[in-house]
Amino acid sequence: MKYVLSLFSFLLIVSCATTKTTSKYSKIEYSAGPCFGFCPIFKMTINSDRTATFEAERFNFSRDTESQKSEGSFQGKIDQEHYNQLISLLDSLPKDLKDDYGNKNVTDLPTSNLTLNYQDGHLKKVQDYGKRGTPELVKVYQFFEDLKTNQNWTKIE
Repeated sequence: MKYVLSLFSFLLIVSCATTKTTSKYSKIEYSAGPCFGFCPIFKMTINSDRTATFEAERFNFSRDTESQKSEGSFQGKIDQEHYNQLISLLDSLPKDLKDDYGNKNVTDLPTSNLTLNYQDGHLKKVQDYGKRGTPELVKVYQFFEDLKTNQNWTKIE
C-alpha cells in the first residue's frame, strides 16, 4: 500500500511540474516590411526573460487613418504559454534554413526579417520577400502577427 501511495505522490508531483521552456535564444527579432497595399509594418523584439517591445508603424490595428494615431512603441511581457509556443515553432524550423527567400521579380510583396540571437553568441538571420519561405516560417510569421493582439501591450510613445 505504501508503494502505491508513494507512486501516486510521485505522479502527482511530476504532473504538477511547470512546463517552462528553457530558451536557447537570448533575443528573437521579427520585422514585417511594407508592400504597395495595406500590409502591416512593425518590429517585435522578444528577450529570453519574455520582455518584449512592439513597434507598430502602420496598418497594425486598422486601415483607416484615425486608428493610425494608435500606432507607436509598446512594451510588454509575453505570457509563458505563448513564449513556449514560439520557442517550439522556432525549434521546429528546418536545420538547413536559408538566409534569403522570395521571388525578387515580383514588386508588390512585403518582406519579413527574422533574427535569432542564440545564447552561445551566434546569429541566424532570415530575410523572406513574400513571406513564403517554408511552411514552418509561415507559421512563425503568423504567430508574430497574432502576438500583436493576444498579448498585453503598454504604449510607451
